Amino acid sequence: MSRHSLRHRDLSRLRRRVLLRFTRYSAQIKDDSSGFLPMDDDAISSKSVEVEGGSKHQCASTSSRLNGTPRSFYFSPKISPNLEIKTSKGPALVSPRTNEILAHIIMATMESLIGLVNRIQRACTALGDYGGADSALDSLWDALPSVVVVGGQSSGKSSVLESIVGRDFLPRGSGIVTRRPLVLQLHKTDGGEEYAEFGHMPHRRFTDFSLVRQEIQDETDRITGKSKQISPIPIHLSIYSPKVVNLTLIDLPGLTKVAVEGQPESIVEDIEKMVRAYVEKPNSIILAISPANQDIATSDAMKLAKEVDPSGERTFGVLTKLDLMDKGTNALDVLEGRAYRLQHPWVGIVNRSQADIMKNTDMIYARQREQEYFYTSPDYGHLASKMGSVYLAKLLSQHLESVIKAKIPGIIALINKGIEEMEAELDRLGRPIAVDEGAKLYTILELCRAFDKIFKEHLDGGRPGGDRIYGVFDNQLPAALRKLPFDRHLSLPNVRKIVSESDGYQPHLIAPEQGYRRLIEGALTYFRGPAEASVDAVHFVLKELVRKSIGETEELRRFPALQSTLAAAATEALEKFRVESKKTVSRLVEMESSYLTVDFFRRLPQESEKLGPGSGPGRAPSPGDRRNPPSSDRRHPPSSSDRGNPTDPLGDRYGDEHFRRIGSNVSSYINMVSETLRVTLPKAVVYCQVKEARQNLLHYFYTEIGRKEGKQLGELLDEDPSLMSKRQDLAKRLELYKGARDEIDAVVWVRS
Repeated sequence: MSRHSLRHRDLSRLRRRVLLRFTRYSAQIKDDSSGFLPMDDDAISSKSVEVEGGSKHQCASTSSRLNGTPRSFYFSPKISPNLEIKTSKGPALVSPRTNEILAHIIMATMESLIGLVNRIQRACTALGDYGGADSALDSLWDALPSVVVVGGQSSGKSSVLESIVGRDFLPRGSGIVTRRPLVLQLHKTDGGEEYAEFGHMPHRRFTDFSLVRQEIQDETDRITGKSKQISPIPIHLSIYSPKVVNLTLIDLPGLTKVAVEGQPESIVEDIEKMVRAYVEKPNSIILAISPANQDIATSDAMKLAKEVDPSGERTFGVLTKLDLMDKGTNALDVLEGRAYRLQHPWVGIVNRSQADIMKNTDMIYARQREQEYFYTSPDYGHLASKMGSVYLAKLLSQHLESVIKAKIPGIIALINKGIEEMEAELDRLGRPIAVDEGAKLYTILELCRAFDKIFKEHLDGGRPGGDRIYGVFDNQLPAALRKLPFDRHLSLPNVRKIVSESDGYQPHLIAPEQGYRRLIEGALTYFRGPAEASVDAVHFVLKELVRKSIGETEELRRFPALQSTLAAAATEALEKFRVESKKTVSRLVEMESSYLTVDFFRRLPQESEKLGPGSGPGRAPSPGDRRNPPSSDRRHPPSSSDRGNPTDPLGDRYGDEHFRRIGSNVSSYINMVSETLRVTLPKAVVYCQVKEARQNLLHYFYTEIGRKEGKQLGELLDEDPSLMSKRQDLAKRLELYKGARDEIDAVVWVRS
């Protein structure tokens, strides 16, 4: 039975029975072909296992039901043809058929991990996430393990990549040829034709690799132009072939020390900055390429790798051009780790010569010659099995798989965190609006209700601002009333003038009633100013609260047109309330002048009698005090001295004391009216403005909005283009993260 048919026919059935879970646990396993780690229930609970001998492997736990009994075990990437699972109840026998299916599932899972990372990387690039970007969200690209190829110009970097692929496909030339990162994704196939696909041209297959080279050059020029500028935006190239291993490589511009003609002076720093941004990521695997015919101490690639990875845990060293070293010399000190020690073994490569490139020598033939060189070399023959581009590709593929497995939990955690953050941000920005008219109307009404709720909270004290209305009544209005110019209006000359003019040719007989009325009416007109000022002050506060409420309504932020329309409608309603309020307060003032409080003046003579004569300047003299002599002298007219100063034209009618008494009486009455208005004006303003705003602020708007058609409603829901763009980007990124999570679930966890 073929492996392909086994996967497709039996995998679906086994998925219902087996659940593979990746964990971070490390265990000791025997360094043989067993592959599976015996583990009992106690070991599972303690998350630690002791097995004799061996090296450490990153393992994954598996839970299943075998022979009807729940079992748990760990496995390593190495699969055994004979599987025995031990539990606390003894060994669990596994049939050869189940063993075979398990082995294929696990191997399929391991091989598809690199493909999974490849797909996520391509999607990240399509969304503009290629690492290092300033964003509120963590970069998913940065979390994905990848092999970063670093080397100086003319170090043989391109030749190494072509040798790994087995195809001649990279642009060549002098100076900086690679001016954009090239994400090279290799996919091993079971057979068939070799072909390539670009991320920016997903529906076109390239079988002629000379056209691949040309498209790389053309796509580079599309971003950087014909100049020698560089760009951090990567090119994605996928190659499908039975001659490659599953591997992802990122080819970067070659490090250089001098800018050549046509390049900016900053090109050296720009390239190093770009390369450093990739190799500094803790999830990157550094493939540092150095030519063997140069001193390793001067290698730009190794110098940079040493800076970002001083322990050498992430660095693989590659020596090229071994065949071009001076006769009698070799690079054994480097390859055997004596001159420059790394955690991983050095690998030597023999590239095609320039003559081979010019003659278009077949890459497969070049690989064979490379192997022959190492096996027949007296210097490197003992290392031949661990030299060459074929070995390098397998080494990198296996290591990349192990790194991906180790990073899976962190990637899943990052994805879940990103999904939560993006969903919360989309909720804040608002979901897309339905296109039908009813849904649009419903959305607008819901937005208006949200605004109205916040506005009422400001008025009722749930949010700040409503207290400013009380401040108008408690501070501003009393202060304005105290500043009214009653002292000037009721000054002695003005009282005398108004009273005398009111009498006309016939002086008053008992009390100057018309004078009183004119004095009071004139004084009451001053109250109109503070009354209308209170209306305007409250109107201003209400307008500010409308503005604040619109700004605080999160749901409205995405609809600037609706914000403007809503603000205009609310302002128009407030203006109507203000007009009505001014009419009301004016009526209150006019009512005070249209009907005077008679009882107030009836009490004045009684109060004067209680006070008695000579009770002060405020005492109103009786008419007999000035005009009627005692009864015994009524027949005798008063003397000129009794009438007052003869030079004063009014002196023969009234004395100063009499006018002072009139002014004092009017002032007392005005004070009484002022106290009354101080109490009634706020009531009128609140009733006409505040209460109406609270209950009917959007009443007219609701009436008008119900008459609008679908197109007009749609115009109100037009959004800020930048906000729409942000939501679209978030939605695409969210879709990417969810898709990545689902793919990880499908690849890593075979769900039961």
